[in-house]
Amino acid sequence: MTLRLGYLLPTREAVMAGQPEARPLLELAEHAERLGLDSIWIGDSLLARPRHDPLTLLAAVAARTARCEIGTAVLLPVLRNPVVLAHQVATIDQVAQGRLILGVGIARDVPSIRAEFTAAGVPFEGRVGRMLEGLRLCRALWSGKVVDWDGRWPVKAGVLGPVPHRAGGPPIWLAGSLPASLDRIAREFDGWMPNDGDAAEWGQRWADLKARTKTAGRDPAVLTGSVYLTVAVDEDAARADARLNAYLEQYYDAPAAVMRRRQVCYAGPIAGLTEWLQGYATAGAQHLIVRCAGDHERHLGILAALKAKLMS
Repeated sequence: MTLRLGYLLPTREAVMAGQPEARPLLELAEHAERLGLDSIWIGDSLLARPRHDPLTLLAAVAARTARCEIGTAVLLPVLRNPVVLAHQVATIDQVAQGRLILGVGIARDVPSIRAEFTAAGVPFEGRVGRMLEGLRLCRALWSGKVVDWDGRWPVKAGVLGPVPHRAGGPPIWLAGSLPASLDRIAREFDGWMPNDGDAAEWGQRWADLKARTKTAGRDPAVLTGSVYLTVAVDEDAARADARLNAYLEQYYDAPAAVMRRRQVCYAGPIAGLTEWLQGYATAGAQHLIVRCAGDHERHLGILAALKAKLMS
């Protein structure tokens, strides 16, 4: 599979800056597509880290673009009724004409996210089983067949219309690197989207995931290996490092050192970024999803210029 390079829209940053207008975000999406990037992504949070609703905004991005894949990085499906979610996703995929990817996760166990679950009326405990069942129900509805579902969300003779543009629905990629997450991906997901681990660690886990997938009776070739990366590019390495630290501390309201241990980040000059990204590609990553620490138009230009080098 050809290496693909994606860009995360700064929805959280726009809200933090008191500039929540959607038009500039849509213009960034259009600009990313014009520059030749392969995908555009949007994050998710209701109250813990306020931002635009990803599904609503993705529908607008789908209408304003023609080539790029679009996706969530990552959606918390457990916060949504899966019948409603299936309907929303099917409609967005129709608008996008089959370009949608659902990146999903279960959320980190921190007080603000627990409070978000409470506000949404969703129990935090048992969220893994709830997510898995909800996504199975989505896939059943996306088939277009009559669905009878005896579970958390009883459905009797339900038929969804429209179904997604892509037969069976969009691919679903799961975040997480723990063995339990890898087992879930091996059994029933279409891709992997971690945000931790250097290239060597990523490659080891990818080999492990493919082995688990084969053990589960599936062809590892069905999986897409991706990684979510945060970057701050500046030819002055110290300045880049300071920018990244300030960005992470504002975004998460936590010490930058803590976040840099949890999430894979790069701060430094363009040459180092090229080598760093190439490390993931060499390890087998097929899709790199990049979150930029500010200065988005400049970073987009850098990413577009790097794309050809990464392909060579």
